[in-house]
Amino acid sequence: MKGAPQDRTARQLPAHGSGSEGTLQNSTYDVVIRGGRVVDPESGRDEIIDVGIRSGLIATVGAIPEGTGGKTIDASGKVVCPGFVDLHAHGQSVAADWMQAFDGVTTALELEVGVLPVAAWYDRQRTEGRVLNHGVSVGWIFARKTVKAGIAADPDLHPMEMMGQGAGDDGGWSSAVASAGELAQIRDILCTGLREGGIGIGIPHGYAPGAGVKEMTAVCNVAAAAGVPTFTHIPFMSNTDPQSSEEAYVRLIGYAAATGAHMHVCHLNSTSLHDIGRCRDLLLNAQRMGLPITVEAYPYGTGSTVISAAFFADPEFPKRTGSAYGSIELIHNRHQMRDRDELLGVRQADPGALVAWHFLDLERNDGHRDLLDLSVLYPGGAIASDAMPWVEPDGSLYRGAEWPLPRRLSSHPRSAGTFSKFLGDYHRERGKIGLMEAIEKCTLIPSRIIEGCLPQMRRKARLQEGCDADIIVFDPETIAERASFVDMTAHAAGMDAVLVGGTPVILGGTLDTRVRPGRAVRCEGRNDEP
Repeated sequence: MKGAPQDRTARQLPAHGSGSEGTLQNSTYDVVIRGGRVVDPESGRDEIIDVGIRSGLIATVGAIPEGTGGKTIDASGKVVCPGFVDLHAHGQSVAADWMQAFDGVTTALELEVGVLPVAAWYDRQRTEGRVLNHGVSVGWIFARKTVKAGIAADPDLHPMEMMGQGAGDDGGWSSAVASAGELAQIRDILCTGLREGGIGIGIPHGYAPGAGVKEMTAVCNVAAAAGVPTFTHIPFMSNTDPQSSEEAYVRLIGYAAATGAHMHVCHLNSTSLHDIGRCRDLLLNAQRMGLPITVEAYPYGTGSTVISAAFFADPEFPKRTGSAYGSIELIHNRHQMRDRDELLGVRQADPGALVAWHFLDLERNDGHRDLLDLSVLYPGGAIASDAMPWVEPDGSLYRGAEWPLPRRLSSHPRSAGTFSKFLGDYHRERGKIGLMEAIEKCTLIPSRIIEGCLPQMRRKARLQEGCDADIIVFDPETIAERASFVDMTAHAAGMDAVLVGGTPVILGGTLDTRVRPGRAVRCEGRNDEP
């Protein structure tokens, strides 16, 4: 099924810019994107027009005379729109940036897990250089490990490596409630991270489900006082009570109501499992009542995380999730777990090993496809990839910068094709969503989730004069995911040009491996203690 005809043909409007035709005639540009279908969700613009870029900013959206631009990009037949904003990108490396650039991402943020220490992380990115704009939240789970288990956050480790530390539940960091003294220390660490520029607080509660309601309300109070969101992985993932996904969402709604904290729901599709319909209704009703809740999802029925995740070790995992142990697959060698004993053994030997969890069977079960659609098409919900790092055959993280990425590397296909899959599948092939709304879910909606505490985001996710020149040019007829669990390093198709701050990262479908135009996205230091 193809997209609706009105979404496939741009309105042919008279070409015009800001009205300053004399200024346009005398202007010069670093880059001019000519003749593309310019789509800007905030203004509603959808027309064939030119875009002029100067000094990293969008200088003109209008008719630009020939001879006024330096580099020219012919966008005839292509869509020109703001670069995608990914709120949930765990890769955070040059290699991960390259793959996400082909997926149309210009800003990749690690907000669900976050990092510690925050300042050291930003310093390292500045020193090493990044391709995409980047930023992080404050990692609550690392504060908890520091306080309860004495596992100090190591800035030389990747956040996914830090997630695997202390898999034996050292000090009860995963299973035990925090004492009043411990909670005070955790709050202090979070406040320090916010002062260092963290974009809200990452709360992967599912990895430390033992943290109690008192701790969660205290953490939410910190976020509310600072005026920043929380990015939350709910504590329970189960189709059955007690401690069902539905119960977890009721708690999250309660935190928003009781504390006023902005609760952002990470990957609604995977945490709701087979109860997405009911969980979705609860969230929609809470939003209708005015509670500060936002939602994201990705278009896959397979999740990915570290094998040390607490929910895998639950003795009743198959009964509670509807998934057999064979649904859990080691990414680096595609080995499927045979039973709980094997899972626990691998967990003990390599707690940071990345796994794929096939919780929905989209190929053989139309009902499962319907469940996924409920989350991906959530009204006003963002698309976010949950992109994972790239992994060597021995399970260690890849830290190189080779292009093309070596085929020996593994990840989840969402690390390479989330946004392209969404556009290619949900818009073009299945006609489930119009182009303007689809682009909005990848740009303006995620930006608005964080721009209340991050004013610099108001210059992104828009294709308007004066905004940052984070722009993509893609072919709406060919954009598609190419990666699979058989060929994970295949980059997405259809991306003709990607500009970050006006610098071409991809041009004519070819990656420039030399450039590092990515800039930090970071909250200004905050001194307001809750």
